[in-house]
Amino acid sequence: MVQNLKFLRTKNNISQQQLADIIGVTQQSINKYENHKVEPDIQTLIKLAEYFNTSVDYLIGHTNIDHVIEPIVRYDLNKEEAVLIDKYRKLSKKQKNLVLILIDSYFD
Repeated sequence: MVQNLKFLRTKNNISQQQLADIIGVTQQSINKYENHKVEPDIQTLIKLAEYFNTSVDYLIGHTNIDHVIEPIVRYDLNKEEAVLIDKYRKLSKKQKNLVLILIDSYFD
């Protein structure tokens, strides 16, 4: 069973059939991944992770980090900068893009 699949699918307001069509499996397969102890192959897991912009580890319940895990480059930050970074990391991808547009507007 893909532990977080149903949560992600319902959170994104997508039906089992719609998800099946997107990743190229049957609706019955999605149902089995969500409700039974049927596991998809690794290629299907990768397609699901890419669609939901998350990691395979999150899908299978191996981590509670619900976004793509990217390498982190460390900087020496003061407290104010660290707070800003922490808040930024909690934003959705769309919100992050809006923040970047706003910041860029100050440099034009």
